[in-house]
Amino acid sequence: MGFLTGKTAIITGAGRAVLSDGGCGSIGYGIATAYAKEGANLVITGRNQKKLEDAKEELERLYHIKVLVVPADISANADNEAVVANVVNKAIEEFGRIDVLINNAQASASGVSLAEHTTDQFNLAIYSGLYSAFYYMKACYPHLAKTKGSVINFASGAGLFGKYGQCSYAAAKEGIRGLSRVAATEWGKDGINVNVVCPLAWTAKLEEFANAYPDAFKSNVEMPPMGHYGDAEKEIGRVCVQLASPDFKFMSGETITLEGGLGQRP
Repeated sequence: MGFLTGKTAIITGAGRAVLSDGGCGSIGYGIATAYAKEGANLVITGRNQKKLEDAKEELERLYHIKVLVVPADISANADNEAVVANVVNKAIEEFGRIDVLINNAQASASGVSLAEHTTDQFNLAIYSGLYSAFYYMKACYPHLAKTKGSVINFASGAGLFGKYGQCSYAAAKEGIRGLSRVAATEWGKDGINVNVVCPLAWTAKLEEFANAYPDAFKSNVEMPPMGHYGDAEKEIGRVCVQLASPDFKFMSGETITLEGGLGQRP
């Protein structure tokens, strides 16, 4: 029995992805695994239903928790408020409460320079990341206020340090950081804790980026001082577990950067 037993977490972008060596290739799935080990019931969303169903099967089988799959795609041509309302309503119908919201989902045209970026590519990043966080935070707010819950949003060093070929991704992530700080200010009185994590983990997407744009990868992604990339479950996932703990919380509104397992609070 973990300390999150009986609680419910919504995790966006939580489909199961696999690295070329068979390891966990998704930050969202790594977080879901860490939460499942603490007994939390999960609502997982994403664009790929097969990856979501694979995640559900493995998490329920290994950790004996309940996982609700609700496919959702936040995009420029969708009724996004209705898409998010459906996820939140199904979560409440199934579990009766929401204790943690983790906005992890993000798509982008990484490696494409600013001068070559198209409007569609820019919209892809802004809608899947920034707008997604905005809509989920609004929809979950009344439920999180009841449970004195937590919001954990994901930003990136791409925005913090202006990485080459990451204009739309960086813009979305910096928008999420600003949104999170405002939410921390406005929602503190409601007992809602809001934090941002900026991880560097070896994921299937980063692996694809390295293979597709080797020059951009070399100029953007440096090996962390500790000599390894963050582990999606044991490092990034466990930090997200800590941020939902009633006994151990960073000050609401802080940004947590993870580089190879080293946590910093700039």
